[in-house]
Amino acid sequence: MAKHILIVDDDELLRRSVAFSLEKNGYRVSTAASAEDALGIARRDRPDLILLDIGLPGGMDGLEALRLFEAQDNIPVIFLTARRRELDEVLGLKMGADDYITKPFDPDVLLAHIEAVLRRSQPAATPLTAPKTLAVGNLIIDPAAHLVTIKGQPIELSPREFDLLHTLALDAGHVVSMDDLIARVWGAEYEGESQVIYVHMSWLREKIEADPKHPQRIVTVRGVGYKLEPQEA
Repeated sequence: MAKHILIVDDDELLRRSVAFSLEKNGYRVSTAASAEDALGIARRDRPDLILLDIGLPGGMDGLEALRLFEAQDNIPVIFLTARRRELDEVLGLKMGADDYITKPFDPDVLLAHIEAVLRRSQPAATPLTAPKTLAVGNLIIDPAAHLVTIKGQPIELSPREFDLLHTLALDAGHVVSMDDLIARVWGAEYEGESQVIYVHMSWLREKIEADPKHPQRIVTVRGVGYKLEPQEA
């Protein structure tokens, strides 16, 4: 199975170029423009390695995010940074980052760093437990088996529909905003393209709702996002 690399950087051009290079070399890639979005992605789809920029926008920079990634599942991290001060390097590695590379960098050099970190972190990178099965009323999601059942009956979903439902299930009963859904399911490159959600949500509702035109499971909160509600009957 292809290793999953999560790129976390607010530079769109860098994300695209690195993602292209990694995918060309057989990796599966997710992207995020902020630490908060990256944590949401990692919560649903655990990466084997994270490429993490130190200087991120928003309320959480790369150093703060590193602490959470380490606590989440001991995920190996390579820092990407434009800062050249030795203090940053020492601080980052002491905090638990597995490697450090300074921008601009050669794609082949980055690939070599990734391969080295994956080799030496392989035992630690194995999750201690399988992803938890989620129950939202009579809807059951088994991430390890990539299986969804309703009242015990399997529901056939596309990979994207499964990811969308899984993301909502992780925060069942709470509204997940459109922006968060795009960032966690499609990645940073789809920012602002809300149409992808409308289309996939329509397909998903056709498969899991008793009456897709009057949905009871996935409720639209107008102007905000969507909420997954338990149904017992």
